[in-house]
Amino acid sequence: MSEKPSRRDFLKTSAGALGGLSLAHHRASALRAEGAAAGNPPKPNFIFVTTDGHRPHALSLNGNQIVHTPNFDRIGREGIQFRNSFVVNALCLPARATQLTGLYSHNTGCIDNKGRVIPQEVPLFTDYLREAGYEVALFGKAHVGKLGKRQWDYYFGYPGASTDYFWPVIEEGSQGEVGPPQTYEGYVDDLVTDRAIQWLKRRRENPFCLILWFQSPHAPFFRARRHLDLYNGVPIPKPATFDDDLKGYPGKPRAFADADNKIGTYAKHSQTIANCARSLEELTKDYYAGVKVADENLGKVFRALTDMGQLDDTVIMFTSDHGFFLGEWRMYDKRLMHEPSIRTPMLIRYPSLIRAGSTAEKMVLNTDIAPTFLDLAGIRIPEWMQGQSLVPFLKGQAPKSWRKDWLYEYYEYPGPHNVRKNRGIRTERYKLIHYYEAPEEFELYDLQEDPGELHNLYGDSRYRELTQELRNRIDELRKETGDNYDG
Repeated sequence: MSEKPSRRDFLKTSAGALGGLSLAHHRASALRAEGAAAGNPPKPNFIFVTTDGHRPHALSLNGNQIVHTPNFDRIGREGIQFRNSFVVNALCLPARATQLTGLYSHNTGCIDNKGRVIPQEVPLFTDYLREAGYEVALFGKAHVGKLGKRQWDYYFGYPGASTDYFWPVIEEGSQGEVGPPQTYEGYVDDLVTDRAIQWLKRRRENPFCLILWFQSPHAPFFRARRHLDLYNGVPIPKPATFDDDLKGYPGKPRAFADADNKIGTYAKHSQTIANCARSLEELTKDYYAGVKVADENLGKVFRALTDMGQLDDTVIMFTSDHGFFLGEWRMYDKRLMHEPSIRTPMLIRYPSLIRAGSTAEKMVLNTDIAPTFLDLAGIRIPEWMQGQSLVPFLKGQAPKSWRKDWLYEYYEYPGPHNVRKNRGIRTERYKLIHYYEAPEEFELYDLQEDPGELHNLYGDSRYRELTQELRNRIDELRKETGDNYDG
């Protein structure tokens, strides 16, 4: 990856911000003491749960009649649901790096799944929490390279979804030191959750931030043994566009049609056939079984917090690293900029701040996660973070200003599933996707009239002016986010 001056300058700014953290540590300690003496309420604890490839529709809260998710639903029923939550790069490693930093992939260099590392100069939101007196720990699918070597009070993680569901290989450590990988026996999400709860129940005086990142429901979709017969005999409805694959994708560009993320098609660039879906029914039922096991493990966390008497003192945030196709245009996986791929659940529970059953319709992004945690902890949000705090929504307030559009990017090509590089813009009504390498291609949709993205309007003379406006706005958003990456 080539570095441009603007990115070097950005990293210098970030390094300065991180350097200032150690200087701020004593000030934070003093402020905590002053706050306690003044009788101010304690800072909230944090539980940050991420599933892998979890669609918003894969929640019974949102009307799904097949998979039942009482524990995920509880966060939304007793908190707030953001109905238009998106990721800026629908791929595991880049998305998780964005969650931790509040930055786009092109700023961290975490552009694909190839073991990328967040530069040491770039702070994580957990670095700020630690300096403010929080104990921080990460359990589960870290994926981001060398993440265990960052500053955690406890780390129990593994590098990516290739980890075996039943004999996971996990690193354990703290304070930037991890031991050699060890093989454990047991279903990975059960194992990780049990270890997280052990850490959670330790005696402590400081507030905590527990990051619990599940592998489920990621391919290869191995079920927990208790769910081997789950959904037997349950009919799986076929998406309306499932058979469009047989009609040559009317109006879709070759970049869309030639992608290998198809059910029943071996992905030429995938490392293992286990990551390929072989039928719609198999894919969907195994996927829902993964959602179910994650929901069960979240239930364990709820019970632990209740037993500790800290449930209502804890902010619980749940989201996913990206969305997932479940048969739309006969596709599975993610990567493309279409709605099933980029939409995620975003639910937050914190009764002292959030009215139960609240909803928000504005577009929120995974860049907003890091600043939200800092804001809730009373920590000043660094100016270089590219997201916005969601706290005004939690308070039931309309933010004075909020985004009307945002930039999407995807870079992992050639690679698994053969999805070409693309970037695009999504507004509240329109979406323009640009496959920017030769042969250059586009998709344009009016999401108000065509929420299923069935009719590609690119090239229609009636939309020529709109198309140019959106192309110009992509250029503006790239400048606004410091995007000089041209790979």
